[in-house]
Amino acid sequence: MYNTSTSECGGIGRPSRLKICRVMRTGSIPVTRTNFGVTMISCSPSRNTFQKENYIKRCAESGKKPNKAYIKMFEEANINKMDKEQDPAWQQNNMEYDLRTSDFMLAKVRSSESYSQNLYAAMCNRTFQKNEVWATLKNQTWSCSWRYAGGIIADMRVQGDYMDWYCSGIGGVIGGGSESSPEIEAAILARKNYVAESVVTDEIRADLFRLGWIVKDDTDHDFV
Repeated sequence: MYNTSTSECGGIGRPSRLKICRVMRTGSIPVTRTNFGVTMISCSPSRNTFQKENYIKRCAESGKKPNKAYIKMFEEANINKMDKEQDPAWQQNNMEYDLRTSDFMLAKVRSSESYSQNLYAAMCNRTFQKNEVWATLKNQTWSCSWRYAGGIIADMRVQGDYMDWYCSGIGGVIGGGSESSPEIEAAILARKNYVAESVVTDEIRADLFRLGWIVKDDTDHDFV
């Protein structure tokens, strides 16, 4: 989940007769086209499929037939997600929207696995604020869960789902679990240029500032 904290909320609703369609070009990222122009929001075709696919797999292993209503619930969740992302109120003061529509951030994420992991890690257990006077005065902030952060990276890379990044900064997961020593785990993380969850590298901090966001040094919450 993601959280947008603000004392006020508002925005312009989408016109009821506005037509929206999903457009794909070869070698491009998904595009949302409206009557008023084109808004490109990077997204992964596999986003939010992990739970659905594992449910179907578990049913097959147990010899049970998947519940169609349960599968439909997952599919409708994706449709609702795409619809929500067209709402100006969702796009406002939303670091996810800014990340998924930023050309320079998308280019860096798609060209580097370690950069992708570092950005994921930075979003974990952290609170962010737009570098604007109004956002500061209203104390508007943005934060998200570890799973949601992984999903954002998947969308930015246009592939995979949140599980490709979830807990990627925990040495025990990468290094082989409890049998690995802290020294071995740290060495593996360093070799991959991965960092632990909540660590914000200088490069990520600078890029987020360029994007218009600052990292608030608030680690009091733990949205795993």
